[in-house]
Amino acid sequence: MEPSFELVDSHIAREKADALFERVEADLRTLLHEEVDIRHIGATAIAGCLTKGDLDIVVRVSPERFAESEAALAKRFSRNSGSVRTESFSAFEGNDCHPHLGVQLVAIGGPHDFFHVFAERLRSSPDLLQRYNALKRAYNGADMGSYRAAKDAFIERTLGKQ
Repeated sequence: MEPSFELVDSHIAREKADALFERVEADLRTLLHEEVDIRHIGATAIAGCLTKGDLDIVVRVSPERFAESEAALAKRFSRNSGSVRTESFSAFEGNDCHPHLGVQLVAIGGPHDFFHVFAERLRSSPDLLQRYNALKRAYNGADMGSYRAAKDAFIERTLGKQ
């Protein structure tokens, strides 16, 4: 059974996530080719954003390099079995990392190439960030599936996908 959605101290979580990001980014740059775009995109990347304390990274690659990048990441990380997998998107987890690590591999320009856009919108709009934090507060202590469904709907509305 999946744990419930629980908010943690954002300041401490951000420090831990930033430190892990530095290490993982260096590892990914060694593992993958130089044209890769690696970004810290989760709540711990956004000042003032409430968080459950994990680190989310998006790795953006050209469509031509997607398959080889996916194969390289699959040798280093576990696949996120709870996530979709397509010809332009694949999700991985660092189960040996603390905080928990999620790595989303996307083909640039593909249908899942939006994670960084959502993070940029949160950074640039205090009102949007306030509404996102309100959603997180409303689901604090709730089951993870309910939180994820509400979060996904919020992101889709924000990015104009609904």
